[in-house]
Amino acid sequence: MKWIMALFMVLAATPLSAKTSPITIDSPSHLVSVTVATDEEGHATYSIKRDDVPVVAPSKLGFLLTDAPQIFRNLEIVRVLNSQHDESWEQPWGEWRSIRNKYRELKVFLREKSPLRRELTVVFRVFDNGVGFRYEFPEQPNLKQVNIAEELTQFAIAEPATAWWAPAFESNREEYLYNRTPIAEIGIAQTPLTLKTTSGLYISLHEAALVDYSGMNIAKVTGGLLKAVLTPSAIGPKVSRAAPFPTPWRVLMIATSAPALYMANPLILNLNEPNKLGDVSWVHPRKFVGIWWGMHLDRQSWASGPKHGATNAYARQMIDFAAANGFTGLLVEGWNKGWDGDWFANGADFSFTQAYDDFDLKAVTDYGRKKGVALIGHHETSANAAHYESQMDAAFALDHSLGIDSVKTGYVSDAGGFKVLTADGRIVYDWHEGQASARHHLKVVETAARYHIAIDAHEPIKDTGLRRTYPNWVSREGQRGMEYNAWGSPKNPPEHEANLIFTRMLGGPMDFTPGILSLKGRGDTDILSTAAKQLALYVVIYSPIQMVADLPENYAKYPELVRFIRDVPTDWADTRVLNGEIGNYATIVRKDRHSEDWFLGSVTDEKARTLVVSLDFLTPGKHYIAEIYRDGADADFRTEKRHSTVVEHRAVGSTDTMALALAPGGGQAIRFKLKK
Repeated sequence: MKWIMALFMVLAATPLSAKTSPITIDSPSHLVSVTVATDEEGHATYSIKRDDVPVVAPSKLGFLLTDAPQIFRNLEIVRVLNSQHDESWEQPWGEWRSIRNKYRELKVFLREKSPLRRELTVVFRVFDNGVGFRYEFPEQPNLKQVNIAEELTQFAIAEPATAWWAPAFESNREEYLYNRTPIAEIGIAQTPLTLKTTSGLYISLHEAALVDYSGMNIAKVTGGLLKAVLTPSAIGPKVSRAAPFPTPWRVLMIATSAPALYMANPLILNLNEPNKLGDVSWVHPRKFVGIWWGMHLDRQSWASGPKHGATNAYARQMIDFAAANGFTGLLVEGWNKGWDGDWFANGADFSFTQAYDDFDLKAVTDYGRKKGVALIGHHETSANAAHYESQMDAAFALDHSLGIDSVKTGYVSDAGGFKVLTADGRIVYDWHEGQASARHHLKVVETAARYHIAIDAHEPIKDTGLRRTYPNWVSREGQRGMEYNAWGSPKNPPEHEANLIFTRMLGGPMDFTPGILSLKGRGDTDILSTAAKQLALYVVIYSPIQMVADLPENYAKYPELVRFIRDVPTDWADTRVLNGEIGNYATIVRKDRHSEDWFLGSVTDEKARTLVVSLDFLTPGKHYIAEIYRDGADADFRTEKRHSTVVEHRAVGSTDTMALALAPGGGQAIRFKLKK
């Protein structure tokens, strides 16, 4: 990690009594402020304003414990520390090469006035585009082991608001379509949860640095009052840890537009610790093909037998296709023993080192290496984390010995089916976002790092920015991806991607698996998209690894469109959101990290739109050729004209504007190529 500039200064360390509250701290440009106080019953509260207008009304802080009285009342502020911080740091890969991390911090030390005299610290970091806060449990005689039944964190949204949210604690984990409701109709929601207030303020509730703790969900209390709900544990307390320790950060991104909300998401990264792995030049952003889509279409199988997809012959065929088109990876699913029988319900039969008889792992990796195509490993666990951990070292050692530098992990099971080993040797069924899951996923990433292997997790724990600390955690699923367009009922609607951009994508990269140019799912069913939109998804849905997900024979029908998929990078120097509204449309441009070219992706919902954009992101005085892939005049996701696409070229510069015509369910993709 290259550190460009850093400044840290402690401004004050002032002892205070409860009578001196409230205490207020502003963001560096005085846009956002946080006030901390204690009320007449000794509840600690915080509130947030933007431009002196309430965003979060006074909201309570605290904990319920399973084996001790709650930490909630009779609290007093005994001391505060103010500090400020300003640095710029460089990502080894990402949407932006350089990220500014500028905030002011307020650390509030609380103590009970009761005989227990327990202590709790709350740390607030206030940015110009949001707030992060977390609890810190110090070492103390009357609270050595902290067994948390529930967080009592509140978020009292000051205005009525519309909410975009996906339900928590349902069988398909995070893979649900988004509800759009008044804030008062939220049930229990996953995070990120996105709000738009009646005055036009955009707010995202999420968390950062989820380490050895239970994932946070959000539930409605009444009206605009929301509260944290921690994911349960199979063994008692939702969280059990020895003090001292910090909780994850509770994050509110705050912006005046949907594009500005997306641009605020580096705040999540800034609340994570810097890179712990050192040199990560062995992490390779890339595009890859896969023995994957054929299984979802039910033309091939993961299991052995006559339909088995992962054969030596087919893998070589896919490697040849990848090499001919400049794609540098091949994901092979179903290569290893264990897929026969009811693998979904068990996972204990999987071997992560033994291949089926018709697949020679070494021979295929050797063949790929000669062609410049690396194999991407696949470890489906069926959420049997205990079984996976027993083989993990051997599996990563094998991969490393063969030159496999990336592994896709999978945790397919119903929610509550995450199998973990307890300290006393029992297997229990837990949640995908509980404390045990957080521990497991980090163990996977840390173990993989020792073997110089990157991890792409599916059916994962949510993304909370840990890719800054562990840059080999390159991507994950964590929402409904393209596979639902193969067999899902319902399929992803045209608004889905425009929802994802301002909800799920605020957490981090998503392995969405775009590029289905056939626009057909299982049984010849229609995918609700145009072909041009499939191209645009490579820009608007960010991931440093992008799958070229369709079958080679389908790409052969559309060679002009494949050119954009071949050209679009996966690693960026800069990102800007030109326009957007949640669930309606969005236009994003990204600058290639390794050239002066820019790429644009624009998507819409079921409505046709014309969006006028300025090209002022281009370098002034330079000349570019815009390679445009747009919906044809007759394109429509509802008709057989969904493939209608026009490819054209225009000379453009930074003073120009462009009108992007998007068909119903459509999109547009553009490469702005610098003229030499």
